[in-house]
Amino acid sequence: MAEKQRGFVGLGRLCVALSAALWLQGGPAGAQTLVTGEVASRTADGFNSTRPTPRIEYWQKRLAEIEARLEAPDSLEPVKLVFLGDSITDFWTMGENPWFPGALGGRAIWTESFSGDRPETLGFNLGISGDRTEHVLHRIRPRSEGGLGQLDRTDLDPDVIILLIGINNSWDAETPAVDSVLAGIRAVVAAVQERKPDAIIVLQSLLPTNEPARNTSLVEPVNRALSAYSTDPSMAGNVRFLDIHDVFIGADGFQDRTLFMDGVHPNEAGYRAWRDRLLPFLTVIRR
Repeated sequence: MAEKQRGFVGLGRLCVALSAALWLQGGPAGAQTLVTGEVASRTADGFNSTRPTPRIEYWQKRLAEIEARLEAPDSLEPVKLVFLGDSITDFWTMGENPWFPGALGGRAIWTESFSGDRPETLGFNLGISGDRTEHVLHRIRPRSEGGLGQLDRTDLDPDVIILLIGINNSWDAETPAVDSVLAGIRAVVAAVQERKPDAIIVLQSLLPTNEPARNTSLVEPVNRALSAYSTDPSMAGNVRFLDIHDVFIGADGFQDRTLFMDGVHPNEAGYRAWRDRLLPFLTVIRR
């Protein structure tokens, strides 16, 4: 995918092309659009549909939020955990889902556990909806090398970087898809190690989707390979694999739909279950 205009034009085309039906069927993690800006009043005929209104992609809004915090003078030294990934990570901080009114993301769970009430688990969310591995690579590539430099700040020195990425690469996939996804994840891990060599990297498994064929052909083999990869001596002991896949599997062996708002993204109950697996793991690896 060609990178233009800060590396996200290709992603923008992907977002625009996807329909609501694809989302409902469990399409790419976060490849949606969002109308921004409130219409102050209706036009003379009473319909907002007749009034020109600007629209931007959700990822542009999210990117601006992240960059605003990175460019602010406030110290990032208190941050202990950096969460890096796509919309599944991004939506830790989502309240009501703007695409599905009434569906809740993980904001309440994030506030309870990662917002600062517990200084040892203060988190900074670097998830952006729609990202593939190549987009995360662009975001964390140093500015001096043409990237966005989202790990450049020296006062951003977390104990742990919590990574979940790769499922979006299973749509419009390169072949062999498993090899492509694994190569992308490994490239992200290597880039994070280079940027923050003292941080522990928690490499998380992919979550199950609502498509059994995708789970069998890609999600499960990728997860098996990630588990083995994390124990490779080349990882220098700072990569820990966390299997969260089974947290989201029901008694029937398939995705537990009670933990998802759609075919890919956890709901509030899903983020709570994830948090309950993650926090004890963090306690162990930080001893």
